[in-house]
Amino acid sequence: MANSNRFGSGLERLSGSMAVPALLGAVLLVYFVVPFVVFFLQIGSVDIVDGLADPGTQAAIRTSLVTAPVSTVIATVFGVPLAYVLSRTSFRGKRLVEAAVLLPLVLPPIVGGVMLLTLVGRYTPVGAAAASLGVPLTDSYAGVVLAQTFVAAPFLVVTARAGFDGVDKRLEEAARTMGYGPFETIRLVSLPLARNAITAGIVLTFVRAIGEFGATMMVAYNPRTMPTRIEVLRISHGLEAIVPIALALLVITIVVVVAVQFLVGTPRRH
Repeated sequence: MANSNRFGSGLERLSGSMAVPALLGAVLLVYFVVPFVVFFLQIGSVDIVDGLADPGTQAAIRTSLVTAPVSTVIATVFGVPLAYVLSRTSFRGKRLVEAAVLLPLVLPPIVGGVMLLTLVGRYTPVGAAAASLGVPLTDSYAGVVLAQTFVAAPFLVVTARAGFDGVDKRLEEAARTMGYGPFETIRLVSLPLARNAITAGIVLTFVRAIGEFGATMMVAYNPRTMPTRIEVLRISHGLEAIVPIALALLVITIVVVVAVQFLVGTPRRH
């Protein structure tokens, strides 16, 4: 009975002040959902198993499943501390640092890839030095990770910073008065309270990394990732040929998002 009362009150709110926002939001929601529906309608006419059995497709899936987690870990290890510093400190040049974090978000990925090539390309000082050590930074797993991290890491920094901004500084001050040091305060107070935002940033970073195409194509066309393999198949065999690997990419991202929801949960409203 209580559930039905809550449902009824929800409908009243939806039909009242929320009607216009709900209608406008529904238009965008339909625009999100319809392409998925059309895509899945195409699956029945395509041999998914044969498509996924292709050695090139399997290699692309392996490459993405190896590099995207590595890129996400790198973004997390360096991005969370940067997010905390931007949230908790003021310093000269802070606006420039914030702009630098946002720059890869506003650049077209292919332009970001060109910029990376000017730094790590085969004939640049950095690229040549790395190649001489047996670690080429282009057309390699390292190149894929560099491209993915450049494009995806800002999502982690921006989202984690929003989480730290939402942590009451007085709680950190209280922990310090209880004898906790700076690192203990961050580990025991700040990180747990910002956990949901940080986790959301990690998910966004992984999804962005595994779906990255433009910068990866410029820096490391080989070994091919799932997005670059999709483009190769589209050019050589048409749209139907990309359905199996596109489905695999979709399933991987959905599994990651759902798994995180179960592990972390949805933030509660107070």
